[in-house]
Amino acid sequence: MKKFSIAMLSMVLAGSMLLTGCGGSKTADSSSDAQDSSTSTSDTADYKLATEGTLTMATNAYFEPWEYYDGDKIVGIDPEVAQAIADKLGLKLEIMDMDFDSIITAVSAGKADMGMAGMTVTEDRKKNVDFSQTYASAIQAIIVPEGSDIKTADDMEGKKIGVMQGFTGDLNCTEQFGEDSVVRFNKSAEAVMALQQGKIDCIVIDNEPAKKIIEANKGLQILDSKYSQEDYAIAFAKGNDGLRDAVDKALGELIDDGTVEKIMNEYIVAD
Repeated sequence: MKKFSIAMLSMVLAGSMLLTGCGGSKTADSSSDAQDSSTSTSDTADYKLATEGTLTMATNAYFEPWEYYDGDKIVGIDPEVAQAIADKLGLKLEIMDMDFDSIITAVSAGKADMGMAGMTVTEDRKKNVDFSQTYASAIQAIIVPEGSDIKTADDMEGKKIGVMQGFTGDLNCTEQFGEDSVVRFNKSAEAVMALQQGKIDCIVIDNEPAKKIIEANKGLQILDSKYSQEDYAIAFAKGNDGLRDAVDKALGELIDDGTVEKIMNEYIVAD
């Protein structure tokens, strides 16, 4: 996996840098009790919470290193950043694991306070939720079997493209190559199996999860040619401006004091 460079960090700090179940969804309390903080605003904050005293984060925990299971616990970059935000607000953090496509619905319906799942800011999503400032950026990578005739994104024309259901890779590939070219999966492991079995020709997914896939599966490679670059942010229900502003303020402080960079560096190491 690739360590965030100083240049990339600058992009994050300046606000510039796929998204992956609820059927039988799991709820994981990933936090310790919220810590007292001099910057806590929970006692005076003007915002709505799904559960009093708790910041509930909806995610899809199959997107390593952003969020994934370590035993029964959901860990990763997003859970750690969310925990730091909850600590600043004097709240307990609760993480709800669900299908990626269910996250915006859960947030909009008030069942979760925020959606944090390596979620890319898009114009379509802005119609349904509001976003925080950008806290990271990602590149969409293309995974192919070694020896594949796909060398660049242009070569995906007429091919079967594996994508994560509801991710920006899904949205962008469907728009560019058509519905018949896209094969959707809820978990990256399912897409990898399909690729190894020859049922699809390539996979489009975030670069960091792509690196994890390559590490675990011989015979696959990431193309030098990238598909796209996009910004990650936290999603909130429209109208819950108080919560969005409180979280955004806490997030900005965590970016400024280097906490977000430190968390990312724990999960994304130098090549």
